[in-house]
Amino acid sequence: MSFYSYKNEGNPRCPGRIGFDELKRIREKVCIQVNKVYDSCLQQETLNDVRIVLTEVSKGRHNFEPPLTFVSCRSTTTKGKLIGTRIDRLPDRPNFARVRTKVEIPIEVIFEDSECRQGSGMAVITIPKDVILYVPDESVIPFQLESIVNAVCVSGKFIPGETFRFNVDVCITIILKIVAKVELLIPSFGFCEIPPCEEFAESICEDIFELPLFPPQLEDILEKKKKKSGHRILEDEETEE
Repeated sequence: MSFYSYKNEGNPRCPGRIGFDELKRIREKVCIQVNKVYDSCLQQETLNDVRIVLTEVSKGRHNFEPPLTFVSCRSTTTKGKLIGTRIDRLPDRPNFARVRTKVEIPIEVIFEDSECRQGSGMAVITIPKDVILYVPDESVIPFQLESIVNAVCVSGKFIPGETFRFNVDVCITIILKIVAKVELLIPSFGFCEIPPCEEFAESICEDIFELPLFPPQLEDILEKKKKKSGHRILEDEETEE
């Protein structure tokens, strides 16, 4: 089973929401090494008629009969490549800086030729960024600028010529963040308890396996009915009150 399997529900040594009572179970303060995000910003935009040129085209370009039909494209990684990054501190805003960079987003493009043969190729979309971020002072452990990216094309058009060119309309998401690897002191509940994996299996026998091993006795049946009737009386009394 996993952390969130129904069979593991209620296990206090697994991740989940906590309340005030759970805070009492904090056992220690621990030092962990993590990438701390000092500042971050997100920008989403729609770019129209972006010219892309494919490389690493599958099957070789001579195997495809033009015209080509655009099928889809999307980014192949969530980490963007930053080119020509420049960080200039702002004199009138202490601790803040102007961050300029170009974010390269690698994408894979899927297309079909006139004979319905599907192919693919790689391309790069470059997005210039000019933003303001909090940038900490210099330290022994250096900070760095990182990016998280996503690109999804909503449409595209083949441009005839000697190369594989397309004009695409693409939805771009870019997150820029200032990070540094630090050691944080945090409260801890102790080590996680890793539950065994829950194997996928059809539950065709589950109802059968839940049957009692032996037929119930009459006394057991009568006792169960008595308990049920007692619970109903208590519930009725609580309702009347």
